[in-house]
Order: sequence, then structure tokens, then C-alpha cells
Amino acid sequence: MPKNQEDMVEKLGLGTHETAPEKQVGAALSPRHPNAGARKRSGDDGALAGDHPAKKSASRACAGMSGKVGDGEKDVEEFRNYEDSDRHEVVQRHYRMMRQNQTVEYVRRMYKKFCWFEPDGKPIDREPHEMMEIWQAFEALGDYVDSSDPDSEFPNIEHAFQTAEGIRAAGYPQWMQLIGLVHDIGKMMFKYGKPEEGMEGTATGCQWALGGDTWVVGCKLPDGACFPEFNELNPDMSDPRYNTAMGIYKPGQGMETLMYAFGHDEYAYQVIRHHREQLIAKGHPTEDLIPDEGLAMLRYHSCYPWHNKGDYDRFMAPGDEKLKEAVLKFNRFDLYTKADHRPDIPALWPYYQKLIDRFLPGKLAW
Repeated sequence: MPKNQEDMVEKLGLGTHETAPEKQVGAALSPRHPNAGARKRSGDDGALAGDHPAKKSASRACAGMSGKVGDGEKDVEEFRNYEDSDRHEVVQRHYRMMRQNQTVEYVRRMYKKFCWFEPDGKPIDREPHEMMEIWQAFEALGDYVDSSDPDSEFPNIEHAFQTAEGIRAAGYPQWMQLIGLVHDIGKMMFKYGKPEEGMEGTATGCQWALGGDTWVVGCKLPDGACFPEFNELNPDMSDPRYNTAMGIYKPGQGMETLMYAFGHDEYAYQVIRHHREQLIAKGHPTEDLIPDEGLAMLRYHSCYPWHNKGDYDRFMAPGDEKLKEAVLKFNRFDLYTKADHRPDIPALWPYYQKLIDRFLPGKLAW
């Protein structure tokens, strides 16, 4: 834990803000709010009923969402605008470069450099880039701004607190609040990456391996991916091994065993899953471990072709539907807590440090 929490925030150039996030996002995404589209069940598992309303193909919104959200100034249909947002040129460039560079060969190289487990679960023998606590990883992330996001131009750490506070205000479990906080922390891997690997930590640099919607590599790119017109730019789509519906995979083999366009999702999932296994080996209390649903939220929250567009169901195995529901639940907060009102990070940090001490204590192997 840093000696002085305000020193850390000052390093990130965030300062303090007058509006408390509890007042910004609590009502907008509460299970009791009409925009939530579902009602929380009793218990501490944070499950939702009614997560399967009829699809509306023309809608950009998450299932069950409608109306004004965030600070009440923006309709759900205005989020994820990949057509004419104020940040369109930046976002379009990002996705063009993602399609051109995210290939099976590239992802396999990144596994060797950044991951602890192969898609089939076999451990990867590598040395950690660094051993750091969560607060140190946020310090490394600094004032990073995501060039793939059409909805926000504020530092990513502010979005992290907005997401976490939305989940907290809606009454979901503490482990899910913590996932809200750390879901984008993998973007700090630019600290160990190279520009030619798509890992520049600047708003104008190449970030095509840090953020953005992901897809399954090793099979045909789906039309449900954003900017589908760039699909033909992907070299794998000219390779008969990878350009069919099944590609290198088998029906029903399970979402966990697939490879995805590499980015912060996979990196954070790998680091936190590895740390969870270390905690289990040390006898950490079961109730203080991040559950599989939390790991799924980390790994799949950017895979919109799967959880939002209905692609890849052919690969799903028993248990994947439950994880998909968890991701959909989480993504309502990831998307709709973005607002112009900015969180008071120094005031909030002590609460979240307690959650870190409970679920992700000590130094993680990055």
C-alpha cells in the first residue's frame, strides 16, 4: 500500500473532484432502476434475473438497457458509436491497425512474453516482468487514455473507479467491485511492450494490442465485429487454416480454450488467475478468492462478437453460458458508468485498498 495515497493520485495528474461517484452512478444502474432491465436475486452472488430479453439488431445497447445513464446526460444508444463520434478518426485508425496486426502468429508470440497459461491450461515457463502490488500497477498505468474508446477521453484509471463505484452502488459483491476496478489494469503492459507490438502508452501512439474489442483468432472474423470492413485486412483471412468458421478449433471445445486478439483483457486475466492459484496454494480462504465469473469478466469483457452479437456460440461448452451471463452483467457497468463527472480517487482509494487486501493481497507477477 502506498505511504501516501494522495501522492499516488498527484503522480497521475488526477487531483480531486467535488462530485461523489455514488451520486453519479448509483441510481442509474441499480437493480431497482427501470433502466437496469432486471432485478437482483437475493444472496451475495450478484446474479440477475431477466438477462435474456429479445435482441434488437439495430441497437448498440447492452441487453435490457435503455434511457439515460451515467451522469444522466447520455442515452445508451449514444455509447459505442463507431460511425460519427467526436473521436471517430482516432478510433477508426486503432481498429484498422488491430485488424492488420492481430494474427495467430502474433498472439502466440505474446503468450510467450506475457502469459502464464496456454489456452489449453498448460503452464508457461517465464520470468515475471516485475512483481508489483495493484496500486503500483495503477501507478504504472498513469494517465493512459484508450484510443479505442469512442465514449471517453479521460485517463483510464478514472473509468476504473467509475465502473467499480457503479457496481458498489448497485449492491453487488465486493469481489465484483474489485473486478470493476482492475478490469482495464492490463493496459499497463505497454511498460513491457514495444511500439511495433502495438503497445505505446500514449494517446496518439499505436495501442492496437492494449485496448479495443477482441475476437477469436484462428477462425473467420465475424461480421459482428466493429468496423467489419477492415476484416479483409487481416492476413489470417487469406490463410485457409484460419479463414473458415471453425478454423483451428472444434465444435463445443469451450471458450476458455480459444485464443483471442491479444490485449489488456487476456493479460489481466492471466496475471490475476496466476495470482489466485498462488493464493490457493498458500491456503487463502475460499471466500476471499476471485470466482471464475470474475475471471471471465476480466477475460471476455471486450469480446463483443461473443457476448453482444451472438458469434462463437458454436464453440461454447457446458458452463460457458453462465460465464457469458456474468460478462453481460458486468458490461452494463463498464459501458454506462462513463460520465463527465470525475471520481474523487483519494477519497475512494482506502475502501478499495481493503478489497485488494482481501482478494488480491501482496505482489502479483506481471
